[in-house]
Amino acid sequence: MQMRSDVYIFDVDGTLTPSRQQMDAEFKAFFLEFASANQCYIATGSDYSKTLEQLGEEVMHAIMGSYNCSGNSVWEKGKSVYTAEWKLQDNVRKFLEDAVESSHWKIRTGTHIEQRPGMVNFSVLGRGATPAQRALYVDYDTDEGERSAIATAFNKKFNETGIIAQVAGETGLDITIIGKDKRQIISDFAHYANVLFFGDMMQPGGNDEPLANAIKERNNPNDGAIWVKDWKHTFSILKDIK
Repeated sequence: MQMRSDVYIFDVDGTLTPSRQQMDAEFKAFFLEFASANQCYIATGSDYSKTLEQLGEEVMHAIMGSYNCSGNSVWEKGKSVYTAEWKLQDNVRKFLEDAVESSHWKIRTGTHIEQRPGMVNFSVLGRGATPAQRALYVDYDTDEGERSAIATAFNKKFNETGIIAQVAGETGLDITIIGKDKRQIISDFAHYANVLFFGDMMQPGGNDEPLANAIKERNNPNDGAIWVKDWKHTFSILKDIK
């Protein structure tokens, strides 16, 4: 049984929703009640418009705040309160374009490099993929480890320039200035005695790992970073909180 916390932080894709899809109706109804009784926040690599599409306006107004683009775009009750500015350098863009061209994966669905506030999302498959195409790429990447390999090569080449790539969601990489990943939001929760974070990408190199590590570094035995398998896993844990 998971004990109740002072504040809850949730990733979105793979944690509250199927990747890039809308929230399950039953879970949504439960989550609205949960958010009305608890202080809940979102921490996602997606931009606000996509998160709004997935969770809906009711959820976005029920939570306390939304850290979009890994904390580089912050929203409260539908209003933007902070936006970071950073643009991808030409040589980095060329590296990513070459990674798309050299991939053995042949399906291309467009928008492989998406500039967001303070970060870039990259995908060999592309942002226009259907759910079926995404599922095929997930199987391919699970077998081949393509995203991890691209991230490793990227970080070897560009870390000294102050940027980093992390595996994110089902098909992409998040690219940010070092220190401007999800870890950066932890200072906003310093006054909370207990913090509980749910995410599906806490493995080394995953985009939930930096925030999970930052929570662990608080050295508070009542904090937690829960690595979930999917939104159903999150739902099950929340129902068991007392």
